[in-house]
Amino acid sequence: MAHSIALVDDDRNILTSVSMALEAEGFDVRTYVDGEEAFRGLTQRPADLAVLDIKMPRMDGMELLQRLRQRMTMPVIFLTSKDDEVDEALGLRMGADDYIKKPFSQRLLIERIRAVLRRQELTQTSTDDPNATITRGPLVMDSGRHLCQWKGEQVNLTVTEFLLVKALAQRPGHVKNRDQLMDAAYGEHIYVDDRTIDSHIKRIRKKFRVVDTEFDEIETLYGVGYRYKDV
Repeated sequence: MAHSIALVDDDRNILTSVSMALEAEGFDVRTYVDGEEAFRGLTQRPADLAVLDIKMPRMDGMELLQRLRQRMTMPVIFLTSKDDEVDEALGLRMGADDYIKKPFSQRLLIERIRAVLRRQELTQTSTDDPNATITRGPLVMDSGRHLCQWKGEQVNLTVTEFLLVKALAQRPGHVKNRDQLMDAAYGEHIYVDDRTIDSHIKRIRKKFRVVDTEFDEIETLYGVGYRYKDV
């Protein structure tokens, strides 16, 4: 089955040309001209991945991402202005999975979309793989179903968050520095700063504490990195 892509941009020329390129690659594309329309559409019918322009009228990409993240873990790629590094960093810290700068080549965007979808598939490896399920005390991570549970309660993690927790939980007691966590979550095609990883960890802890206010399994070693408590 073709992956479904939601394309959100107030520039109709971009919507037309990019959607044609994506459809030629076999993707099922839905287009939206502003954030409000996209929020309504994606709430009713989520896509496999969304490409969001940051600067849009009525509801910009940042607000749209924030509202989507309250409801779903769908991967998101931001389209940013050429020199807008602030938007790039803030978008990643808010939970975007990648970004690409305008103007961009359609081939590059397609490659980035495929890369994010591959990362998602890394969290959904065959359940025959002994590494597909990780159990660390009350923590259970089932990669085959992209399922994370803490004390029997489900914790809804994005693709990036899932890969970060998995990287830490695979080797309890071992410290992962931020570079190692960046590679685990993003691969080598994208650079993110230290604060982006810190923001992800903060958001992960918050999600676990929704189901357990005493959650403290992910430890910070200041100036070094993070580790999952040895159990």
